[in-house]
Amino acid sequence: MGYYPKNQCLLAIEHFIFLQGIPMAETDSLIQNDNETETAFDLIAKALEIKGYIVLADGLPIKLGEALHRRILSFSGEFKRAGIGRGQALTQDDSIRTDCLRWLRPDNLAETGYLAWMEQLRLALNRRLFLGLFDYESHFAVYEAGGCYRKHLDAFQGETNRVLSTVYYLNPHWLPSHCGELLIHAPTGGTLLQSVAPAFGTMAIFLSALFPHEVAVTRRKRYSIAGWFRGR
Repeated sequence: MGYYPKNQCLLAIEHFIFLQGIPMAETDSLIQNDNETETAFDLIAKALEIKGYIVLADGLPIKLGEALHRRILSFSGEFKRAGIGRGQALTQDDSIRTDCLRWLRPDNLAETGYLAWMEQLRLALNRRLFLGLFDYESHFAVYEAGGCYRKHLDAFQGETNRVLSTVYYLNPHWLPSHCGELLIHAPTGGTLLQSVAPAFGTMAIFLSALFPHEVAVTRRKRYSIAGWFRGR
């Protein structure tokens, strides 16, 4: 599973880069740690503080997004059917959830770049909002045509460890007729706050325990990376 305690993510990333003999400049070119990134982090923090969610049209540096798209297309037989719940309560029900997933690992440059960018985001949000985020887990997700995920919360009942959810989309040339939108609902009353097309580069970030959301039925194969920051 793509779950790494505090600072373990960066240690694993640095170790992978060292073993592969990859110049640090090559990794830096993927994650683009500069003033533009800090400005994006400011925007994310302000939106989370005011309304609890944000949708970005270009969530990651383009080189990193392209590398992740190539990565997800390269897999063969690595995806497993997703379930509902966790532990002994884990079940599978195609009437509720149909995606297949593969957890991210810091053993590939694209996955390493993504985890490094999310580590930057974790540190940035802790500095700005004092959220107490201490690690991050994430997986690639694939929905076949006809797939969906009914309305749910990302924070498990009775637990508060998932604080912030992220979804990054890897679908070039996505059309409205393909459907498959992420539907974000208000915390109470069920009002639809935003419909997010899963177009390439789009990223949604929202408070895990606050916003019910769902994946509408998709008419085309749909790729994404879902993740969660945990808090204490």
